[in-house]
Amino acid sequence: MLSVKNQELVVEESDFLEEVCSVPGGEGVLACIQCGICSGSCPNVALMDNSPRKTIALIRAGRRDEVLASNTMWVCLSCYRCTVRCPRVVKPTDLMHTLETLTFRHRLTSKKTATPTMYRTFVDSVRNYGRVHELGMMMKFMTKLVWMKKNPLVGLRMLPVALKLLTHGRLAFAPKKIKGAKEIKNIASKVKALGGS
Repeated sequence: MLSVKNQELVVEESDFLEEVCSVPGGEGVLACIQCGICSGSCPNVALMDNSPRKTIALIRAGRRDEVLASNTMWVCLSCYRCTVRCPRVVKPTDLMHTLETLTFRHRLTSKKTATPTMYRTFVDSVRNYGRVHELGMMMKFMTKLVWMKKNPLVGLRMLPVALKLLTHGRLAFAPKKIKGAKEIKNIASKVKALGGS
């Protein structure tokens, strides 16, 4: 059930299954037979708050906050092992990308991972310049890690690679705008207006 509260769209948990099924990539949830092949195939399942099989069960139970505040979709490698092996063609990898989109829509995220912040920083860079400005994006990302009270010094491990890229002219100090940057910004704004991330 959808309702408007303080000019904000509120999706009640009982409608979470319907919402997931309505987003491309989420429609296969109803076909799942809970066989566990997806979880057994996943190389990162031990790092996930909920296995892919459990995630599908939680979606069916309408447990929106528990699903979207987990790290599960952010730990997914998109290796497609689960999708290839699923006997019901559920496409768990596509489901994980659907959940990422819904995470941004509902402003729920796991405090265990900085991946959503990295995604947002990447998209902002593309939106501003028409392409990613690697150095600027990483600087902004590291700054956001400080605000999130995460360890920004992790980026120091990438310093040797960054120096090699700089010395070979493969990493620009200043962002370069491309032709069509304004159009890309308009596309990104339209996607956001339509409920995308």
